[in-house]
Amino acid sequence: MNKLSVAVAVCCALATNYVNAEVRINGFASIIGGKSLDSEQTIYGYDDDISFKNESVFALQLSADLQEKLTATAQIVARGDNDFDADFEWAYLTYQLNDEIQISAGKMRAPFYKYSDFLDVGYAYRWVRPPQSVYSIAFSTYEGLSLLYDTQMGDWDSSLQLIYGSFDGNLDGSASKTILNDFTGINWSVTRDWFSARVAYLQAESSVELSTDSSLYGLLATLNENGLVEQAKSLDIDEEDARFYALGFSIDYNDVLFDAEYTKLTQGDSLLPEETQYYASIGYRMDEIIVHFTYEDNDDANDSSSYDQIPEIPALNAAINGSFDAFNAQDNVYTIGVRYDFHPSAAFKIDFSRYENNITDTETDVVAVGVDLVF
Repeated sequence: MNKLSVAVAVCCALATNYVNAEVRINGFASIIGGKSLDSEQTIYGYDDDISFKNESVFALQLSADLQEKLTATAQIVARGDNDFDADFEWAYLTYQLNDEIQISAGKMRAPFYKYSDFLDVGYAYRWVRPPQSVYSIAFSTYEGLSLLYDTQMGDWDSSLQLIYGSFDGNLDGSASKTILNDFTGINWSVTRDWFSARVAYLQAESSVELSTDSSLYGLLATLNENGLVEQAKSLDIDEEDARFYALGFSIDYNDVLFDAEYTKLTQGDSLLPEETQYYASIGYRMDEIIVHFTYEDNDDANDSSSYDQIPEIPALNAAINGSFDAFNAQDNVYTIGVRYDFHPSAAFKIDFSRYENNITDTETDVVAVGVDLVF
């Protein structure tokens, strides 16, 4: 099911049932400005010129109760980094089987993280942006099915989600096409009073149709031209077993806030590295003000000497090992920030972040300010 057909199906459901449906329209927006404090470094899309376009977002969400336990939801989002062109981020139907179980079908948010469902709703969290070392997967939605089971386990609230579907498109900033088949996952959250915990596991068969102007495409072509077909296949991203693991917990106790998430991504026997990330964030609430500090760690590990398979062509062997190196990443981010809820539906935020690249031994500072609102 392609993106357009999903969106059209939901919009038709909203339109044809409008007379008998209760239609709700909600929205949210983030107006964010930021700049890098280093004239030679770019971070989060910011250089040393201030920009109010890069992370700003405007969105509308339409939800229609079609009666007989059926609802339709569509979310239209316009992003500053996409020239504010409006796209359907969500478009799905939900059927409530009973008080505890619901089934949804269409284009929905993939449950990678704690804040996945609110990824674009800046008002839902204390930072200007969620910690990017963890919240770094370059797509956020899938097309398929979701089964959600909400229940009580003694004094605990439990939410268990199962998903199945696919993804077919270009990842953020990439000209190559990524295809995920048999995208399957489980997401379980439990909450009691001031404590909540979450665990998630997702897997898919991953393939990448490389852009002809990508460096990896040229490298694989060179291997094939030299008769090294098996070596090329071992590097190509074709029907690889991709697996994602996540663990996190949160505390909101006596105005003390704490969040931590750990994620790991493996992508089979390919050129792509094993990615491990985590963050820990502590905050303190003083009436309408929250002050917070966050530490992030990212480690994308590849052994640059793991591919010594072409000793007869040293230059080509070195080029391949250099490609392994190019995917490596070791960095940390320190963020201090303030959130001020100056209105029941709006919050002002300011964050200062220092990004440390441990491979290049460089530091980059960025400041971002913004207003998040819901309506």
